[in-house]
Amino acid sequence: MIYLDYQATTPLAPEAREAMLRWLDGPGGTGFGNPHSPHAMGRQARAAVELAREQVAELFPPGGTVIFTSGATESLNTVLQGSAGDVLTFASEHAAVLDCAAAVEKQGRKFGILPVEHGGRADLSALRRAAANGTGIIAAMLVNNEIGTINPLDKIGTIARECGALVLCDAVQAFGRIALSPDADFIAVSAHKIHGPKGIGALWIRDGLKLEPLLFGGGQEGDLRSGTLSPALCAGFGAAAKLAGERMAQDAKHIGALWRHARALFPDWTLNGSENDRWQGNLNLHRSALDVSRLMSEVRGVCFSAGSACASGSGRPSHVLRAIGLDDRAAKSSIRLGFGRYTTLDEIEEAAQIINAAAAAQEL
Repeated sequence: MIYLDYQATTPLAPEAREAMLRWLDGPGGTGFGNPHSPHAMGRQARAAVELAREQVAELFPPGGTVIFTSGATESLNTVLQGSAGDVLTFASEHAAVLDCAAAVEKQGRKFGILPVEHGGRADLSALRRAAANGTGIIAAMLVNNEIGTINPLDKIGTIARECGALVLCDAVQAFGRIALSPDADFIAVSAHKIHGPKGIGALWIRDGLKLEPLLFGGGQEGDLRSGTLSPALCAGFGAAAKLAGERMAQDAKHIGALWRHARALFPDWTLNGSENDRWQGNLNLHRSALDVSRLMSEVRGVCFSAGSACASGSGRPSHVLRAIGLDDRAAKSSIRLGFGRYTTLDEIEEAAQIINAAAAAQEL
């Protein structure tokens, strides 16, 4: 099986798995303590959590606090629902942002969705026109999860500061791969996108900023996020973050080579999203009149996507592809190939041969 769906999730790094094992001990072990308990086992678990927090924090800009959450969806919801002022975001954002509109509007706040350019980058002219003194949050991805386009967070940050707004950055696809923008005030990430475990993520909050809690209970995580933390998940996240930081340049070089090779192997396909302003581990392509559902059913040996894993099976065309100008037919004729640290050139070649053959057979 060839795995080419790195935007959906990434393989667990052996180093992350190893870091988790001690904290999964059963009876007779010493690693199952509650990190919020005051006894020795609790303190040991707490130490593991705080070490992981330090390791994760190394990949964020200085001057902020890392709060552990269940993942980026919770992190994004916490900021959008726990902040003040109106919200502006873009049509290509993840559903974890766009689907917060109703909750934000129930609070009596406005939720505006702005267009993007043809390549998928935020329309800065539209943002300048819409941003006003009442704008509290501008939410923008750093790297788009469907087409890989990189947003100009520095310019978005400048516009935000001019109107007194704060910037919420969905950095799920950027974390551990490229440097994060110092122009953001809140940054949401998930561990399983950087070869860590599922079920844990983080919210980075610039020092001095406050939010209303989304979850209430024991007041863990600085009174912002209640709930017992899993030392095993934290340790795995920390180890994955540490490894990502150490390998960032090496991984980027490898992925760049995969990208160049893959681009040459799909000559009859059209690229979706920007050619240059993108993370190269994401290759989103469309081919005229292609039946993607049939393609995916026939190509059993390659794991790839027709869009966001969160929206798979809905039958609706990708909102991201529609936002960049594709009609429904072209959007439904698109596939997303995602590759990364553990992908090989041989796998890319084999997958391309299988996918191209299946696509060509539809034209006979």
